[in-house]
This record gives sequence, structure tokens and C-alpha cells, in this order.
Amino acid sequence: MSKVEHEHFGTPTETRVFPNGKAEILEMAGGTIGRLTLEPGWRWSNDVKPIAGTDSCEAPHFQYHVSGKLAIRMDDGQEILAGPGDVTSLPQGHDAWVVGDEPVVTVDWYGASNYAKTSE
Repeated sequence: MSKVEHEHFGTPTETRVFPNGKAEILEMAGGTIGRLTLEPGWRWSNDVKPIAGTDSCEAPHFQYHVSGKLAIRMDDGQEILAGPGDVTSLPQGHDAWVVGDEPVVTVDWYGASNYAKTSE
């Protein structure tokens, strides 16, 4: 039988700070879960692209949107606007930005392991 694990984003395994945001990372149950907090004015292509070193976000995401509004544009031109209560599954190859003056908070079950880390 597997052991019980209990973690809290208040004491993450790792915190990655980048311009206009942060990623709080929990390592548990053999996986990685991230809570992304993105401040008004945040845009992936301005604030994370220099860290990632890729033309667009190459991290696929499976996210629950807790607060704020996040616009997402896929490399093929498809656009969505995600808000509180939405769940998004995004393949790699996108840009995103905060819409409005409320911070965006998402919980990401897939893609957080390498998010906002320098590409090697």
C-alpha cells in the first residue's frame, strides 16, 4: 500500500521567481504539482521566454484556474481566455498573458517540473 502524503503550497519544495510571477513547486507521490501566480502585466514571451530560451512555451499544461483571467494563444493561432473555475489542457507551443488587473493563479498538474527553468 502507498503511503499518505500531505503537502502545502505555503511550504513548497521549490519556488521559482521570474519577472511578474512565481512558480511554487510541490514534489509528491512521484510527481510535480505547481501553483503559478502571475501578476498583472505578466506575459510568457516577455517574462519567461528569456529563461526558457525557446520561441514559445514548450511546457504542456493541465491546469485548474483559481483566479484572474489568462489569455492563451497557441502557435497555430487558436486563442482562448481562461478564468476562475476553468480547466485547460495545453500542448506545447503557446504564449500567454494576464488580462486585467487581477493576478492569475493556476494549479498545474502537468508541465510544472521544468517551468521557468533555464533550458539545457
